[in-house]
Amino acid sequence: MKTKTAVFASVLCFAGSIVCLASDANLGTWKLNEARSRLSPGAPKNQTVVYKAAGGNTKVTVDGTDADGKPTHNEWSGKFDGKDYPVTGDSNSDARAYKKIDDLNHANCAKLNFCTLEFTAKKDGKVTMSGHIIVSPDGKSRTVTMSGSDPNGNQINTTELYDKQ
Repeated sequence: MKTKTAVFASVLCFAGSIVCLASDANLGTWKLNEARSRLSPGAPKNQTVVYKAAGGNTKVTVDGTDADGKPTHNEWSGKFDGKDYPVTGDSNSDARAYKKIDDLNHANCAKLNFCTLEFTAKKDGKVTMSGHIIVSPDGKSRTVTMSGSDPNGNQINTTELYDKQ
């Protein structure tokens, strides 16, 4: 009987985690809508961002172009718990932290009605970029507002709009 109970509990936990991850509005493929975005001159562009469940983590894959128009690719895998996790392939950061935030307790989110994540990117322990990711209530678009500096020290302030694919 103990074996059946343990197996049932394991299956129930696994199913519950799948349901929780499936309801995360960030999961999926997001494509930059450049016409609706406000990008800093010379700022890199994240053309496509993919969020996937990866075990108990989320994997974020970003493909885009740098300030010179050359292709870029970086990856991050971790939890949305506010802790730093390593980034590979990004010249501007070697660690990134995402944190789910309460839409009712954050000033910017209160103005926009729905907020999901805040993030911080770091290089050698120093913050290079930070911002918020807000998914629309219908889940079809998201807005990424970020500020910081590029690898050359130039100030970047962007508002990127993405459409879910």
